[in-house]
Amino acid sequence: MTGGQPAFADRRDAGRKLAARLAGFADVHPLVLALPRGGVPVAFEVAQALRAPLDLVIVRKIGAPGMEEFGIGAVVDGHDPQLVLDEQHVRLVRPPRGYVDAEVRRQLEEIERRRRTYLPGRSPPAVAGKAVIVVDDGIATGNTAKAALRALRSGRPGRLVLAVPVAEVYAIDMLAAEADEIITLSAPRRLHSVGEHYADFTQTTDEEVIRLLGASLMPAT
Repeated sequence: MTGGQPAFADRRDAGRKLAARLAGFADVHPLVLALPRGGVPVAFEVAQALRAPLDLVIVRKIGAPGMEEFGIGAVVDGHDPQLVLDEQHVRLVRPPRGYVDAEVRRQLEEIERRRRTYLPGRSPPAVAGKAVIVVDDGIATGNTAKAALRALRSGRPGRLVLAVPVAEVYAIDMLAAEADEIITLSAPRRLHSVGEHYADFTQTTDEEVIRLLGASLMPAT
């Protein structure tokens, strides 16, 4: 918030402002990966400004048995899809034998369905050796970003950067070990909601995601 007013008019405005902070990355020819759906309009502006290819990193939470909102891990798509488990939560919940494997299969199917919807005919890009910039519209808890960064790290990128318009200080501290660099325009001590930093935080639709990806420079297959 700036003087009681939201810092960003909308996600596209936030993306343009974030792109200005990322201008120095143009020389390293990065790959920009958006967390859908809300991260796509932000990432689109970043990718356009850097003349960089834009793709998605899709994360699906694995919920505890009978308590889907309580995450015990996540599946992240990519050239080599990754399972990221929260070992403390797994020990606490003690899911029955076979539960996690079954959930991984189910979420991988959903990830594939979403990728076909957003990027028909395209496989996830390889990240090995590349400068990768992961973009979302904001971070409160950081759990989704953490799963994405851990999974991408396993693909051995040359440099892994998390860039968001707004993130709570606690989340930045928690994610510091997961990325080579974190860039944010606003880092409040307490973030009640990401949306309060936007004048317009209308939910991003599948149609908008498809349109923006279609207008962007896509990675080579």
